[in-house]
Amino acid sequence: MVQLTRREVSDTVGPLGWRLVLGAVHTEVLVPSMADAARAVMHAVAAAGTDASGHLTIDVRADRVVLHLRSQHTGTVTRRDLELASDISHALAGRGYEMTVSPGAVQAFEIAIDALDIAAVRPFWQAITDYVDYAVDDADAGASADKGDGLAASELHAGLVDPFGRGPAIWFQQMDAPRPQRNRIHIDIDLPHDAAQARIDAALAAGGTLLSDAGAPSFWVLSDPEGNEACVCTWQGRD
Repeated sequence: MVQLTRREVSDTVGPLGWRLVLGAVHTEVLVPSMADAARAVMHAVAAAGTDASGHLTIDVRADRVVLHLRSQHTGTVTRRDLELASDISHALAGRGYEMTVSPGAVQAFEIAIDALDIAAVRPFWQAITDYVDYAVDDADAGASADKGDGLAASELHAGLVDPFGRGPAIWFQQMDAPRPQRNRIHIDIDLPHDAAQARIDAALAAGGTLLSDAGAPSFWVLSDPEGNEACVCTWQGRD
């Protein structure tokens, strides 16, 4: 199977009201009530057919349903996911549902842990969080593939994920030397590509500092007034 480029995925689903974030495509279905949310879920699952259980995940709220598509088998967005996005969009639009991606509603958090010996520290974090193994896409693990921190290919697939989808994913970034001058845990905020700049501007207006935009538009490194770091990440520039 030929893996799709992120540009191809984004260009295909964008006009349908979906956005590519951290290796999956997402959209919101706005609803006036929980009962309408349940009906929207029913229509989305019906449109996905027998592939729903292998590709589609759904978060239900009183005012919206958030849909996510990614192949559970490959851990990536496949051509079938693009077809499902189209089928679901048309099924919901035909029933009068509004699909959109509002600022802040579609995003993904990761916790990045710098480690000199990933094999030594990873079991602790897996045990204390009760997370399960997750194959991190080597270009979607936050900014890891681009920071120049010596991340080996095998270690790019060392991620952990909440099996119930409640908490942020955890990935481990290989260090080649101790770095006592900076925090060794930071947060990655993965956003739709067209929402990143507004989030950066808001963080700067709130007292943050832009430490580096050398990796933009894949990621920007910012810090709070005391130097704690966070990265704003997008799919762009990772193919």
